[in-house]
Amino acid sequence: MNVMTVDGFSAKIEYDPEIDMFRGEILGLTGGADFYGKTPKELRSEFKKSLTVFLEVCREKGIAPRRNYSGKFNLRVPPDLHEKLAIAAQAEGKSINTLVQEALAQRVAV
Repeated sequence: MNVMTVDGFSAKIEYDPEIDMFRGEILGLTGGADFYGKTPKELRSEFKKSLTVFLEVCREKGIAPRRNYSGKFNLRVPPDLHEKLAIAAQAEGKSINTLVQEALAQRVAV
């Protein structure tokens, strides 16, 4: 996954062959904000501009720019994986929740 970060905000970067440009989409916002550029330098500059405009609009309208996350989500796994997780957690003296948090944190570490 191609991710660019500016001022604590992350954007997914993809190449659009139809317009021969890179497209960025800022993630985790309460609304949509994207930007385009031909080079990484131009893309980063356009990211900053798009983010600035988005944040200004949020301030004007009294909207929080970032989505709120509760810290809870349901995860469905096959029964055999559930059993393996339970056994691994017991063997390490941890809860399944702690084991999964550690695995997820390792997966998204930058």
